[in-house]
Amino acid sequence: MKYWWARALLLLVLYPGGALIAETPSLESLRLGSRYLRWVPSQETAARGATLASRPEATAPERPVASELPIASELPTPPALPEGLALIELEELSRRNNPTLSQAAHQVQAARAKWLQAGLYPNPRIGYQANEIGDEGQSGKQGAFVGQEFVTAGKLQRGRDVAHSMIQQAEYAWQAQCQRVLSDVRRAFYDVLVAQRAVELTKQLVRIGQEGERATESLFEAQEVSRVDVLQARVEADSARILAEKARHRHLAAWRNLAVVVGIADMPLTPLAGDPQDGLARLSWEDVLQRVLSNSPALAKARAGVAQAEAILGREYAERIPNIDMLAGVAYDNATHDTIAEVEVGFPLPLFNRNQGNIRKAQVELSMARSEVRRVELELRQRLASTFEQYQNARYESEKYADNILPNAQASLDLVTSGYRQGEFDYVTLLTAQRTFFQVNLAYVDSIRELRSSVVAIESYLLSHSLQQQPR
Repeated sequence: MKYWWARALLLLVLYPGGALIAETPSLESLRLGSRYLRWVPSQETAARGATLASRPEATAPERPVASELPIASELPTPPALPEGLALIELEELSRRNNPTLSQAAHQVQAARAKWLQAGLYPNPRIGYQANEIGDEGQSGKQGAFVGQEFVTAGKLQRGRDVAHSMIQQAEYAWQAQCQRVLSDVRRAFYDVLVAQRAVELTKQLVRIGQEGERATESLFEAQEVSRVDVLQARVEADSARILAEKARHRHLAAWRNLAVVVGIADMPLTPLAGDPQDGLARLSWEDVLQRVLSNSPALAKARAGVAQAEAILGREYAERIPNIDMLAGVAYDNATHDTIAEVEVGFPLPLFNRNQGNIRKAQVELSMARSEVRRVELELRQRLASTFEQYQNARYESEKYADNILPNAQASLDLVTSGYRQGEFDYVTLLTAQRTFFQVNLAYVDSIRELRSSVVAIESYLLSHSLQQQPR
């Protein structure tokens, strides 16, 4: 009578209308979010429940049975998270709300405005002129003039060539910023997605720990287990609670980071829809290197810098040829009553200043721009080597978990569970096997997160940190 409630609790946990049996997962089932349990309606289970319900209280067992303690592989898994935001929706939100994209677009507009200004011809000059005022008591010569500076050596077109290269650089900077934003959004999206799965797993572990703690205390009162087993069960339960709290905090932090890079800082916490393993193709070093060097906006911007330096050098060479000033005017001479025309043409003689300093400076800057292309290429190779190493390690780790560690952890838990029911293992061994099972699943989830993060970095040409201020 005294421990009837404990047995009833265990039966409710273990047999809620059927039975859950552990299965050895196939390679396909080892993807993130796969379940390792299969629900099987059991007539025997239903019969046991009916028999127990029909028994009088006097015939109920006085002590709980140790073999009916909660077991990880026999607890129902939580329901799948509801469908939520997809990655494509978050990417679209970031395009509309991330302020750095607006800044980069404005830089392009400013460069186009400079191109417009660079090709405008100098305005003509018009004015009034008077000479010999007061000569012989007369008002002298009174008239008007018009003047114009004529630009030589195609300087206006060369100025627009420089401005055009600035537009190209601004456009490549905008493309790079788009990649940074998409990289940050994708990485944050998969961080949240993995954090959701970790919260699921730790909730299961907490439920196992709580049920184990209560059942072990009941068994201790019935003198079925020792005080050590009770303390160990409490340690396991508290450890599970710590893991669950850390997983919850990590999920919340990952969501806040996602909201920030999307550009909606107060976006409410929402479940995400997707699988971190979707679209994970196997990458090779040669293909990745070729793709990055061919399509990197950072490298394209550096090459546009060479074109700009060449255009500036051409403009500085053209500056050696002076522009021509021309002035024409007409005046009326009040003393002689004659109408007089005036024409003036002039230009500076390039005797001392032949723009040699600016030409030398442009030559040096061209050399620096060419070196910058090489520097950016080497930097990309260096960063790609490190990122590709992370990718290879994460790929190997995740495959090792899927192919060996997860099946072995499942098999180990099944064997310990079976042996525990037959009295071959104590409850501490069962708790250890359960903890190992969930920790292995958490480690597998984390390896998927690392794998996806490295793939996102490679696909985004190693561009990230979109909210950091970029050089203009």
